[in-house]
Formats: sequence, structure tokens, C-alpha cells
Amino acid sequence: MRKPLRFWKLTAAGNDFVLVAGAVRSPGTLARRLCDRRRGVGADGLLVARRAAGAVVLDHFNADGSAAFCGNGTRCAAWWAFTQGWTGRRGVLRTCAGEIASAVVGRELVTLSMPEPKALRLGMKVRVLGREFAAHFVDTGVPHAVVPVRGLGDFPVVALGRAIRRHRAFGRAGTNVDFVCRAGAGLRLRTYERGVEDETWACGTGAAAAAVVGGMLGWVRSPVQVRVRGGEVLTVSFRTEGGAARELRLAGPAGIVFSGEVRP
Repeated sequence: MRKPLRFWKLTAAGNDFVLVAGAVRSPGTLARRLCDRRRGVGADGLLVARRAAGAVVLDHFNADGSAAFCGNGTRCAAWWAFTQGWTGRRGVLRTCAGEIASAVVGRELVTLSMPEPKALRLGMKVRVLGREFAAHFVDTGVPHAVVPVRGLGDFPVVALGRAIRRHRAFGRAGTNVDFVCRAGAGLRLRTYERGVEDETWACGTGAAAAAVVGGMLGWVRSPVQVRVRGGEVLTVSFRTEGGAARELRLAGPAGIVFSGEVRP
């Protein structure tokens, strides 16, 4: 009989993850099992962390088993690595999007450097379910369609998010979909996540995408406070240069909820 597999359950503003340390076999299959909210631990994604010289190697798998970069997941892993003594308050995580610098700046408060935003496209139009929406696209480690709306309280995020996620304008791989509205000097955000195939309570790369698009359109100025579905706030900072966002950073809460063991 195999040894039990130890795991940690973490959350970043309501975006939740299961983390395991060391090499695992078939991580995509493990992600589908552990992320199942009825038969597993329950999470939006699986984090697999291992130590390397001077860094933490981190792999993220969505709830459907697909591999991707994840901003909130990386912040959770940075906090976990700090609590385990793998890093100091500053660390480096090697991800599929490259090396990401992290800083623990307070109790369960983590800041990350983010991948350079790319493929920015403003002023798109997408038609789904008999309605036409303005949309803006940017890749902040993973692709995001940012869709401005007037109100988010009772907005049909899942139905419209699912339709836009697979719109032909975003290619075969599709996109994450961020519905956003202005809120004072900041933004409110609800996200339909590719790979989870549902609305999540927060999305770090989505908050970054919304802030970058809002900055390019003149809605907001850095640093941008982005209030997510779970009610908490992520802070996105960047500078603009030549019509592009540079030095993108993401800050917000991240913490351990509990730990346990499962049979692998």
C-alpha cells in the first residue's frame, strides 16, 4: 500500500488550491481527483512544488487537469514556501511562465512580479447568445478577455463566460473571461476561468488583465484596487511605456486553510 500523500489547502482571496510537495506521478490526473468538490479535497487547482537551487519549482494544474500559469496559485505557493522555511521573505518561483519573484510583505500578504503582458488587443466585438459585447484581450501569463459591463450583482457570469470563453476570436485554446465594471477609482471583477470551467471567487491573472486594460483605456491609474467575487481586494501595479504595461505586479492575501493526508 502506498504511503499517504500529504497536502495543504490554501486560498488567495477565495481562489483555492491544493498543494503537494515533491514529485508526483500523473499530476493532471491527481488534480482532477483532489480538486473535485464532492469526491476530493475541493479546489480550483493543484500546485506541485519542489525545491531547486535557490528557487522553488512550481507547476500548476487546473481543476480539469490542464497545466497553466496561475497568479493567485503562485502567491499561495510563495506563502507556503515561506512558512516551510524553503525561502525567506523574498523568493523566486520557477513556473511555466518563467521565473517569478515573490515577496512576503505582511501576515498572509504576498506580492509577485508578473509575466510581461502581451498580445494586447483593444476594441474587439464579440457576439454570443444573441448579444454583442465590447471586449479587450491581453495575455498576463494566460489569455484573458476583459468585458466591461454596467453591473455585476446578478450578471450571468457562467452562461456568458462559457460562451465567450470558446468564441472563435480567441482561437482553439479559448480564453479566460473577466467581466469588469468601474468602482470609484478602482474596479470590480468577476471571472469565468478556463480549466475550471466555472466562475471562481478570485483570479490573479484576471485582476492583472482588468487593471492593464483599464489603464490603457484611461479608466484607472496604477496602483489599481480590484475587488473580486469573494469580496477581497487584489492590488495591481504597473507602469506604462509606449502603449504597453511594464513591471506588472500583483499583491493580495494568501494563506493556509488546513493540511491533511489522502491516499494517492
